[in-house]
Amino acid sequence: MPPPPPPQPPTTLARLPEYAAAAYGELEALADGEVRWTFARLAAEVAAAARAAIAHGVRPGDRVAVWAPNSRGWITAALGAVGVGAVLVPINTRYKPAEAADIIRRSGARVLLTERGFLGTDYARDLHASGEDLGALASTVILRDGRAGGGDAGPARVTGWEAYLRAGEAVPEGERAARAAAVRPGDLSDILYTSGTTGRSKGVMTTHGQTLRLYASWSGLVTLRPGDRYLLVNPFFHTFGYKAGVLACLLRGVTMLPEAVYDTDRILHRMAAERITCLMGPPTVFHGLIRHPARASHDLSALRLAGTGAAAVPTSLVEEIRGELGAPDVFTAYGLTESGGVVSVCPTDADAWTLAHTVGLPLPDTEVRITDPLGTVLPAGEPGEVQVRGYHVTPGYLDDPASTAEAVLPDGWLRTGDIGVLDGRGYLAITDRLKDMYVVGGFNAYPAEVENVLLTHPAITDAAVVGAPDERLGEVGVAYVVTTGPVTSAELTSWTRERLANFKVPRRFTRLEELPRNAGGKLLKAELRRAARGESA
Repeated sequence: MPPPPPPQPPTTLARLPEYAAAAYGELEALADGEVRWTFARLAAEVAAAARAAIAHGVRPGDRVAVWAPNSRGWITAALGAVGVGAVLVPINTRYKPAEAADIIRRSGARVLLTERGFLGTDYARDLHASGEDLGALASTVILRDGRAGGGDAGPARVTGWEAYLRAGEAVPEGERAARAAAVRPGDLSDILYTSGTTGRSKGVMTTHGQTLRLYASWSGLVTLRPGDRYLLVNPFFHTFGYKAGVLACLLRGVTMLPEAVYDTDRILHRMAAERITCLMGPPTVFHGLIRHPARASHDLSALRLAGTGAAAVPTSLVEEIRGELGAPDVFTAYGLTESGGVVSVCPTDADAWTLAHTVGLPLPDTEVRITDPLGTVLPAGEPGEVQVRGYHVTPGYLDDPASTAEAVLPDGWLRTGDIGVLDGRGYLAITDRLKDMYVVGGFNAYPAEVENVLLTHPAITDAAVVGAPDERLGEVGVAYVVTTGPVTSAELTSWTRERLANFKVPRRFTRLEELPRNAGGKLLKAELRRAARGESA
């Protein structure tokens, strides 16, 4: 008897778990602590979460926010909601309640999936106690309660994960399957919030079809394959953690090993114990491993694939990943949320210089061009704005047609705001940013947002924040302030830390008599960047 034909690739995320179960069955899909799930078991767990979402009143098109660290609960809850037609809205776990509330309110999220007790934080309590406007939010589901003794019950309309799943037991499997079948490739799958130079976050919309096509292409280019064991250190609230992590693993039959917090000691131990073959993250992850004093005592010989980017990558780091960590396959890549997370990939067998100095070739069916400020296309070797066109470019920003029109031109070209150069081979190098954004350990930081917080300090009359190179984190924030009197760096650090996620807090503060501006009053940030790099006074 001939073997059964392979299952057809899914066209929506609603069908992805059952595809993975049919394609990879009893291969290990997830290892999370003592819990070990096959792809068949994972599909069953997602189906249970989908029935729970139906019982909870989640309708097609409803926004469901997830504010929680990496875990199997995040995976099953999120895919369960998306599997019945909901639109996922991930929230950064480092956000303060006001930052999270802003996304919940503007996305129109009706349900929040969150945790209690993660790193001492009770997200549900803090959010509801903040007094912030939560818009359409009607209920909260606690994926995991890590508080000692459980703590108080918290605000009304809060459901525990077990109760959420129990309610779903009354929903017929046929109803769940019908809801999954009703999801279409052109339906929205998620809204991920990213900021611009104004500091106001924008909701980037992406569809099911775009996401699956993009990550089927990406996962093939970076050589993910069945049996790989992928340590998921990139946070799931980020495009890379969720899509190049969870979704790529389901597409390719790769075991997921989620990590809630990046800790080099723990990572080393887990890489050796679990025979990790794939690790991806910003350069700071690899710097930490290479320089760890106990690295030599851990067997990392299973590691074959390393992916990095999101910050400057020295040639020496690529050489050390291959030589010191023993990973023969290394890739760098470039993308932005508005492109679904990926634009280009540098091949895993490229030389170290190419990997460090370029971000590779555009994906298949993706066009990249370089333009001057007037929109004229520039030849190879000339720097200008990177523009991208392809099936994976966002349909737009949620409820923001003006920003959409500014970012996505009428003929489909996405303005990235990044400065780059294409070489004669067609390889792309990113050389600067039109935007002021800088990247701290893989997280995007936006100066305007930090500046706005600094300007609320009673002693500050003017402020500017720029990114400066940092060996460990890639870049860090450096703040220049004009004050009415003495104020210490410690005081300003405390002021910003109370109001912003830690990665946004500047690492250095410099007091100036005045900020450099031109005759028209425009802030000369290029001068401040040079000063932050130590190239000028």
